[in-house]
Amino acid sequence: MSKKQKSKTSMYISLGTTLFGTVSVIRRLKDARQEGDTLQLADAVVSAAAIVTGVALLTRELRRINEDGSGILPD
Repeated sequence: MSKKQKSKTSMYISLGTTLFGTVSVIRRLKDARQEGDTLQLADAVVSAAAIVTGVALLTRELRRINEDGSGILPD
């Protein structure tokens, strides 16, 4: 596999960081809706979609790590 694989701990940190980013996106969504700014709303929606995709990818990788039974995957 050509991509660098991460340890379970770093995967959890990435997941937490990604989830923490949702606070900012939610705030941007609310502000854009209140201001009626379609462009900011579109930007916030795209950012939210990126967060959802990132969480899905991290979750899939954590499942693979847990299936292997190892906490750290080889480089």
